[in-house]
Amino acid sequence: MGTIAKLPTYFISHGGGPWPWIRDSFRDSFTVLEASLKDMVVQLGRKPRAVLVISGHWEEQEFTVMSNSAPPMIYDYGGFPEYLYHIQYSAPGSPALARRVEELLGGAQIAARSDSNRGFDHGTYAPLAVMYPEADVPVVQLSLRADYDPDVHIKLGRALAPLREEGVLIVGSGLSYHNLRRFDKQAAQPSRDFDSWLQETLVKSSPDLRTRRLIDWENAPSARFAHPQEDHLLPLMVAVGAAESEPGRCVYHETEFMGGVTTSSFRFG
Repeated sequence: MGTIAKLPTYFISHGGGPWPWIRDSFRDSFTVLEASLKDMVVQLGRKPRAVLVISGHWEEQEFTVMSNSAPPMIYDYGGFPEYLYHIQYSAPGSPALARRVEELLGGAQIAARSDSNRGFDHGTYAPLAVMYPEADVPVVQLSLRADYDPDVHIKLGRALAPLREEGVLIVGSGLSYHNLRRFDKQAAQPSRDFDSWLQETLVKSSPDLRTRRLIDWENAPSARFAHPQEDHLLPLMVAVGAAESEPGRCVYHETEFMGGVTTSSFRFG
């Protein structure tokens, strides 16, 4: 891939399950999020050559990159109507991008492997169905590492940074608040407290301080209430690592998500 104008990176709150396909009133819960995802495309001004998604719904013992040229669907959710287990997001994969990811990680001495069978999970197809509904941009997923080490995931982002000048959009896809047992009014204050820390860390802190605060994220206010397990936070570390010296800004924010939860998404670079 040749060098082109550097793309930003994003950490997005991707919403719940297959929400873009839902036909009932639950769909209205995602109106603000949907508008922010559409605006991301406007911000970019052009289609990327490919999208690399680090989803909170895939973790392996070592970093693993999808190398399937035609990834299948993974219906990794429960309790939805039957029709939502037959939806399709038919974006092509990119074996060439998968090889490039392995090359970059190898150069950074980060162990990685490929998986030719892995399909898209909803952390990828839910937001991308809004951003690129024609499914005409190649998409590759990259797993988290199961040890959840924040420093390692920031280093992963650093290794991936050259992709930004190769037309690849790097998207960390999770949720800024992810406590599935507390998506209710009891979550209002803890989610607000953790979000305030995120805003201070990602938007207002210097790059060096931002990195230090992210590595130490467990000491943030309400950190373990907001993320009892940090699978949906770690994609943020990758997005920041890939744009570590560049400013961050909030591109999505609401305080009444799913009945009172504060959630946000961020752009870097």
